[in-house]
Amino acid sequence: MSNPMLQAFFVGRALAAAVGERAEHLVSDGLSQLGKFDAEQRENLRQFTEEVMVRAEQEKAAAGADYTTGMPAGAPTAAEDLQATIDNLRAEVAQARAAIQQYRQDA
Repeated sequence: MSNPMLQAFFVGRALAAAVGERAEHLVSDGLSQLGKFDAEQRENLRQFTEEVMVRAEQEKAAAGADYTTGMPAGAPTAAEDLQATIDNLRAEVAQARAAIQQYRQDA
């Protein structure tokens, strides 16, 4: 005849071991799923970034821009561009002076 206290002790011990193993398995599976999710999200971000860069390159090529200078192909150099800006400003100043003189004459 077995002692009921001894039987309860071994049942409790077996239960604790089984619960511990089940909990360990659940935690392990949860961490595995979390790792998979993290890897998938990183891959999605990498693909998205790559897609954005490809689109940017396509738009740049369509606009005819030179990647190193950011200027359209065949665009004037910086010195030519600066001289053109100065010439445009001089022309605008001359137009403003002419408009002021005309205003003074009409007033």
